Amino acid sequence: MNSFTNEELQNLIQKASAGDKSSLETVLLSVRDLVFNLSLRMLGSFPDAEDATQDILLKVMTHLSSFKGESSFSTWVFRIAINHLKNYKKHMFAQFPLSFEFYGNDIQNAKTEEIPDLTQNVEQAILAEELKLSCTNVMLQCLDTESRCIFILGTMFKVDSRIAGDILGITPEAYRQRLSRIRKKMADFLTEYCGEYGKGKCHCTERINYAIQNHRIHPMQLYFHTAVPAQDILDVKEAMEEIDGLSQEFSFCKTYQSPESLKQFIKDFLNGTSFSIVGNSQKG
Repeated sequence: MNSFTNEELQNLIQKASAGDKSSLETVLLSVRDLVFNLSLRMLGSFPDAEDATQDILLKVMTHLSSFKGESSFSTWVFRIAINHLKNYKKHMFAQFPLSFEFYGNDIQNAKTEEIPDLTQNVEQAILAEELKLSCTNVMLQCLDTESRCIFILGTMFKVDSRIAGDILGITPEAYRQRLSRIRKKMADFLTEYCGEYGKGKCHCTERINYAIQNHRIHPMQLYFHTAVPAQDILDVKEAMEEIDGLSQEFSFCKTYQSPESLKQFIKDFLNGTSFSIVGNSQKG
């Protein structure tokens, strides 16, 4: 999030709730990276994350007047986003759910050597990095929705257990225990199967053409490779207690700047006729 003081942020939110378009744009832009990264990890793909982020930003906008400052604004946004994403059914993996058993079997038994070169002259190293980042992101889809929320909040955003528990409606102790179990499950899978992060037989360089054939990566659309890394986007991460010794196992959980198209979406919406309808309903 942008580095506003609490007073500055409260002032912006009050103006935005009263219909000030410039303040509303600033507020929405300040949380778009946070919402996009949460959506990306929850849903597994950049296009689905972008669509869900648009929906969530509209919810933030239409419910802004209900924010009373009883929690931090980022916590409030997280709660809206997670409630939306838990029930989001339009993404690819809602139609084709994954499991660790399926993923492990795919790694063990895929006939990667029988596939022709599909790289379209894109460098192997670039495609291997794209596959590595894509694979670890997709691996999150093997977790059930609640476990995925816990893992993402604790491992990627490093949210303090008191705040994460409040967002998810569980006690801090329950959150810490579940996070530790989930991280161990993820670490065990990586250790068993992944040759990049663990001791497994799976190496990205050997599975590039298999991944292209199965539409897991696309040489002409390298989402992870071309995405711009984001600065730290949440200010509660320094409060995170050390829950277990697995922190370094998940260095792949990078954050990215949201696509410029989301910034344009916000601007176009605020300048369109839909904004006046939503704004009027919010005032009423």
